[in-house]
Amino acid sequence: MIPDQTRLAMTALTDLLGDRLSTGPSVLAIHGRDEAYSTPALPDAVAFPQDTAEVSAIMKICHQYNVPVVPFGIGTSLEGHVIPTHGGISIDTSRMTQILAIHESDLDAVVQPGVTRVALNTALRATGLMFTVDPGADATLGGMAATRASGTNTVRYGTMRDNVLALEVVLPDGTIIETGSRARKSSAGYDLTHLFVGSEGTLGIITKLTLRLFGQPEAISAATCAFPTVDDAVNTVILAIQSGIPMARIELLDDVQMKGMNLFNPDLNLPETPHLFLEFHGTSAGVKEQVDMFKSIATDFGVSDFQWASAAEDRNRLWQARHNAYYAAKALRPGCDGLVTDCCVPISALAECIAQTKDRIAASGLIAPILGHVGDGNFHLVVLVDPNAPDEIARAKALAADINHLALSFGGTISGEHGVGIGKKPYMAKEHGAAYALMSALKRAVDPKNIMNPGKIVD
Repeated sequence: MIPDQTRLAMTALTDLLGDRLSTGPSVLAIHGRDEAYSTPALPDAVAFPQDTAEVSAIMKICHQYNVPVVPFGIGTSLEGHVIPTHGGISIDTSRMTQILAIHESDLDAVVQPGVTRVALNTALRATGLMFTVDPGADATLGGMAATRASGTNTVRYGTMRDNVLALEVVLPDGTIIETGSRARKSSAGYDLTHLFVGSEGTLGIITKLTLRLFGQPEAISAATCAFPTVDDAVNTVILAIQSGIPMARIELLDDVQMKGMNLFNPDLNLPETPHLFLEFHGTSAGVKEQVDMFKSIATDFGVSDFQWASAAEDRNRLWQARHNAYYAAKALRPGCDGLVTDCCVPISALAECIAQTKDRIAASGLIAPILGHVGDGNFHLVVLVDPNAPDEIARAKALAADINHLALSFGGTISGEHGVGIGKKPYMAKEHGAAYALMSALKRAVDPKNIMNPGKIVD
């Protein structure tokens, strides 16, 4: 049953938006789940604003009637961030798709939140510039900032935290603020930009982003290579990073994941042993030097079966296969769901952490491929479960909890990339200690009515 206050808000929102406020069952269902396994929950309605002024007007109405609000980009998050566990209004920014400015000389771009990373890079193609944060999914840039996304390029180019210069944000009461500037650094006051980057819609709605761009490299070379064991692959990565090789991408896929890769991508046909997927950027001479250094290190750890991709279409095919790794994992058990978790540890602890993770997966009796952006110590598990088997789901959640505590024991974090959402919230106090109370205080100060994505990150 829809609460009376929400009905009043929906009447006002209909007056504002007309048919861009939807209560259609299929629309509600799309906005009641994200990409991975989580218990779904439906919003009462979905609003589709077209500009910042409309977002502000929506927020003023929802604030007036104390109606929960959940920002929504394209729904590719993995920890239940966009699930409206308290009902209310889902605000879908996918129609805010303008690229407002590209400043080639300053290497930055200004965009609305519904622009996707692929759309931005398509627009940048003729400029010789690129936006580098690549989480795999063609996510919206507003959603990527809200979840502090990273991805395959992080080891060289950084996460969204490093690549957002400024934001426009609508606060819970409808106030519009600007944070940061196009300058590359500032010492003027609190860093509000990076308060909102990673806030997962709990403090406000991002309506404009200023993003850092990079020049497209002169030469790019990509490769896959096989190793006898996960330890060999991970130790190669550790030594490569410690040796200062400026890798652009270093991705680990264990033997279980490789089996799924071949099932999902029959043309891939790679050995079903642990693999690294690699990419090198730079000048032609620089890339050759990086490759030679990496080969020398990898040889000591039993590397084999190097397969190179220098042509753009071959590289794109390789990375598309990597980006589809979630669906490849699910191919190992058709009809299953994937309960996804990730963690991040100091690079020196990575080999031991993954070794212990493999032991715990075996003890659980579940299928859980490992893959990840190991160049920065981040790896993921896709725990395959029958959504109709409560025992499996309970074991999968217990395994995910075990891995979170394991990462903390190595001085790491419960999430290097996926964020908190619903799935990671129970472990926040253990990771942050007294600082978690400060997060709650900030939430109460900015959103005293608790209408912004309630139930996520903090209470």
